[in-house]
Amino acid sequence: MKPALALTATLLGLLMPTTSVPAQRLSADGGAQTFQTLADQYFSDVLFHFAPTGGTQAGFHQYDTQLEDYSAAAVQKNIAALHAYEQKITAVPVDALDASVAADRNILLNSIHSQLLSLETIRNWEKNPDTYSSGITNSVFVLMERPFAPVNTRLKAAIARERLMPAVFTAARQNLKNPPRIFTEIALEQIDGIIAFFQTDVPEAFKDATDKQALSDFAQSNTAVIHALESYRDWLKSDLLPRSSGDYRLGSATFARKLSNDEMVDVPLAHLLEIAYADLHRNQAEFARVAREVDPTKSPQEVLAQLATIHPSPDKLLGAFHDQFSGLISYIHANHIITIPSTAEPVLEETPPFMRATTQASMDPPGPFETHSTKAYFNVTLPEANWSPARTAEHMAAFNVGTITSTAVHEAYPGHYVQFLWQDQFPSKVRKLVGANTNIEGWAHYCEQMMLDEGYLPKGVTAGSREANLIRLGQLQDALLRDARFVVSLRLHTDTPLPAGVSGSDTSADSQSTFTFDQAVSFFVREGYQSHAIALIETKRGTSDATYLYYTLGKLQILKLREDVRARQGAAFNLQNFHDSFMREGPAPIKVIRKDMLANDSPVL
Repeated sequence: MKPALALTATLLGLLMPTTSVPAQRLSADGGAQTFQTLADQYFSDVLFHFAPTGGTQAGFHQYDTQLEDYSAAAVQKNIAALHAYEQKITAVPVDALDASVAADRNILLNSIHSQLLSLETIRNWEKNPDTYSSGITNSVFVLMERPFAPVNTRLKAAIARERLMPAVFTAARQNLKNPPRIFTEIALEQIDGIIAFFQTDVPEAFKDATDKQALSDFAQSNTAVIHALESYRDWLKSDLLPRSSGDYRLGSATFARKLSNDEMVDVPLAHLLEIAYADLHRNQAEFARVAREVDPTKSPQEVLAQLATIHPSPDKLLGAFHDQFSGLISYIHANHIITIPSTAEPVLEETPPFMRATTQASMDPPGPFETHSTKAYFNVTLPEANWSPARTAEHMAAFNVGTITSTAVHEAYPGHYVQFLWQDQFPSKVRKLVGANTNIEGWAHYCEQMMLDEGYLPKGVTAGSREANLIRLGQLQDALLRDARFVVSLRLHTDTPLPAGVSGSDTSADSQSTFTFDQAVSFFVREGYQSHAIALIETKRGTSDATYLYYTLGKLQILKLREDVRARQGAAFNLQNFHDSFMREGPAPIKVIRKDMLANDSPVL
């Protein structure tokens, strides 16, 4: 799944008046009511007020004509608003709430703490120039992608947002101070595609508009945005890049705080690194075992190279994914894997142009409060027509016979799409709007392994066959990619000591605990079984998405939770009941779900 454009990175704007709540002891009913009132005010007065693009994505269309205010003054107002609501929500005593509402209170407080950490300590608004150019791109894309209103209405909203976009780059020039060079380089890599997006894709999206005045206004506003982007690109090259010498590393203390705020994971970083290497080595050993069954005369790397050549032609790729759907759905029903709440299927389409550089496949569901456009889109990135044969082959290697299956499971059934189908049953507004990536991405990554462990194979593939083994190798290759993210995230951003024995097997580690950028790239290739091109993209992502260890971290927490529930229930354990119960909790941190399902505070790992 594509990395979400985090609301917390762009929560900027003007503070609206809020209602104060006295810090007093409340009855259970009064406590719950007070918390619900505060939560509703927080979402309207703070979260979506400072991030109206997120409001549009969630389905609250009163925000469609507004744009994030990226100015430093707005950042400070955002910080003040977050601190104010932190105090108000803290003042609601936990013992005045039942367990579910108390958990929501903790989830919301952690989300506020995460945003404050981002704005006050990490400060990407001063460090990452792509925040501005990609931010405005997403703001218009969410108006284009879904027909939630007539095209003329959405065009007028786009005009309103575009008229505010040139000021974004004035704020960027004022805010950005000594960014990491890699951040400025990434912004430059992406900006030509963003300019092309506004030149071509945005006008194409509104081509059916009939309001002549709106079309005239749009021609002016869109041209102004293109000129602002071109000027920003020139400034990045001539001014910002030469003075971009900052450090992207979070450091151990900030990394640990972010992990605690975002995921409620407080495991010591040294133990997390031990867990990461253990899972990496476990999956490497399993890859070697299965590779020997495919061809005992070849090394695992040689079998991997062979696997990379077994893929559909580019023009058959979307069809190859669609062909998986019926088999997955039938198998899930027949084997009681999980309840699928709807028979509607996602719409397969090519990835939007401005997202193609950073994602191969993604699920794009409507927001939890969207009522007018409820389709979910399964995006797949196809090779460009002007690519060389070598580049096309490298791209298609990521869609081999094994990874097509694991990607269909991850993105659709029973991964992200099934998560989306359950969202109407999530227990609260907080659970619908605030989620933990260890749950969201952890679930989808868990499903990749779980479905094969439960015996799923595509139609026509028999257990124990060569093709079945290749499918398992594809799943393991994806698991090794996520294991490599786990290790790289910790070693790029912290000085966590290496586990005993690792330096002898990891030739890039030597005696140092912290990776250089190039060492991280090498690690993805050598230990994560990825191509150099993918390794470069993954390492670039890791510089800014510091805690992208959440895939494997979440998967391992879910596996432990499942076995702990199984041990508690004994013969009464039922896999579908476990999965359904997990879904009903919403995308909460797994620590919260453990407490509800096990009635204790036992360790998450």
